[in-house]
Amino acid sequence: MIRAGSNLLRQALSQQSQVSSFSSAGYASNAFTATLFPGDGVGPDIANAVKSIFAAAGVPVTWDEQVVAKEVDPRTNSFVTRENLDSVLRHKVGLKGPMTTPIGKGFRSLNLTLRKELELFANVRPCLSLPGYKTRYDNVDLVTVRENTEGEYSGLEHEVVPGVVESLKVITRKASSRVAEFAFKYAKDNNRNKITAVHKANIMKKADGLFLECCREVREKYPEIQYEEVIVDNCCMQLVRDPGQFDVMVMPNLYGDIISDLSAGLIGGLGLTPSANIGENGLCLAEAVHGTAPDIAGKDLANPTALAMSGIMMLRHKGLSKEADNIQQAILKVIADGKYRTKDLGGEATTSDFTKAVIGSLQ
Repeated sequence: MIRAGSNLLRQALSQQSQVSSFSSAGYASNAFTATLFPGDGVGPDIANAVKSIFAAAGVPVTWDEQVVAKEVDPRTNSFVTRENLDSVLRHKVGLKGPMTTPIGKGFRSLNLTLRKELELFANVRPCLSLPGYKTRYDNVDLVTVRENTEGEYSGLEHEVVPGVVESLKVITRKASSRVAEFAFKYAKDNNRNKITAVHKANIMKKADGLFLECCREVREKYPEIQYEEVIVDNCCMQLVRDPGQFDVMVMPNLYGDIISDLSAGLIGGLGLTPSANIGENGLCLAEAVHGTAPDIAGKDLANPTALAMSGIMMLRHKGLSKEADNIQQAILKVIADGKYRTKDLGGEATTSDFTKAVIGSLQ
């Protein structure tokens, strides 16, 4: 059962670049450097766990650890510094723990800064029922592809008059076509059969209408892949009714934020869900998308699964399939066995217990 489930998850997590000139073949036997943002709260706890697992698995990676500033960098209008961004641009791959933007006005969120400044246009989040870990659903095997740079998250809002705020939703042909192209190529490269475009074009006829128009144009280049369009509210209902009907889903930014979290809930939550942000020229910043959980920070209680699984996506992006398979099989085995599950999974294991168990399960 573990082996069969692992093969499914390997297929779901397999990450291919959308840039034709990018090839991972040359990376398979080479050491590499990756940017690491440990993040806030439990971020350093789970980052240390992942570093230990990767080292035990013989992953040839050197970590360039980056910490965001305590003051706003005027070059980025964020606590993310220019040096933080340059590290990712230099190494082309990175792994990010959870981050919290400090409360205040006049600066951008940390995650938004990274996605906008690095042009990480596609957020890819596989969700698959894990062997041996029972949830309400046994048939979840889907991938959400979220446009990451515009929509309602364009950051364009202002107060028209006191008591009236206007927030602009921006949809462009360039961004919509780019993420649609990525989604269809991802489906083809990973032997997936169907693309679902999620929208609200019945109300936002021009904005979401343009997004659908771009999806339909890209669809013409992939006649072997089934294509459907589903209104976002109906999509939410259909997901909780029968998630097995979906395969790869592509959508604008806000819908992607909501649908990807909903999908994660189907398999047990954000603590089990990997994620990777893809940019131009093979850029990949994988990340755990759960919160910082400050109440358990430093207490050896956090679950490192999501960050480790995201790291596996990074390894596949680099062509290190052998190392990725080894770590993935070990994590799935530990979760399925049930002896060393962390509290969020119904167990009593500490972060250290879980990490040691995974290392002990490596081949």
